[in-house]
Amino acid sequence: MRRARARRGLSRKLLATDSGVSERYLAQLEAGQGNVSILLLRQIAAALDLPLTELLAEDSAEGTELSLTTQFLKRLPRQKLAAVRSQLVRDYGNARDERMKRIALIGLRGAGKSTLGARLAKALAVPFVELDREIEREAGTSLSEIFLLYGQSGYRRYERRCLERVLEKNERAVIATGGSIVSEPGTYEVLLSTCFTIWLKAAPEEHMARVIAQGDTRPMAGNDQAMEDLRRILDGRAVLYLQADVVVDTAGKSVDKSLADLRKSITV
Repeated sequence: MRRARARRGLSRKLLATDSGVSERYLAQLEAGQGNVSILLLRQIAAALDLPLTELLAEDSAEGTELSLTTQFLKRLPRQKLAAVRSQLVRDYGNARDERMKRIALIGLRGAGKSTLGARLAKALAVPFVELDREIEREAGTSLSEIFLLYGQSGYRRYERRCLERVLEKNERAVIATGGSIVSEPGTYEVLLSTCFTIWLKAAPEEHMARVIAQGDTRPMAGNDQAMEDLRRILDGRAVLYLQADVVVDTAGKSVDKSLADLRKSITV
């Protein structure tokens, strides 16, 4: 449960608010000391936008081939699962040449997705799309209001719908995604199978510094554990970000140098 929360970038306090379960009970569950209640676990699973079976690891009555495939995957070491899933998407999704028509940038806030994405799109003479802006237009309000009104699951529905529309409308494009898109398996699989994905990577300290330099001090407001939370989120999502086609490290680099590295990565 701690791993699922980290991948979605949720603090324990926010998960408590979304699920209606106390922070104290969540802390006990994450420590393996909670008195388990199926009803409360359902609330938590809903707030994490996960099926309850993923928290409980229940077996289900699936078709024979799918069941055998699932059993095989369960026998694999956990560290190999991301690579296997990524390979399946590559083999049975769209061909690389087709995916190269759309470049999708993934990574945490402050990695340079908006800045580099806009400049890359201009260099390639293709549209630049910020998925979060599309979500705001679709909802008619800001991201913060979307989370306030509809919660995490509501945002995920908007995200999936907007991504599908962007893909349908743009044969070629550079797409900057939200940092947590990798936490939604179905949406992320659509992205991986239809776009050439690039993880823009940076150190946690640089992510935080760049966001604050843009005038957004919310990450630090009222949270003296903000940097530790950021490191935990990055650690939790790293295995998911690594499913991208390539990784471009922007740490300690100028915009021009990062852009050059980014352009080089799509010509390899």
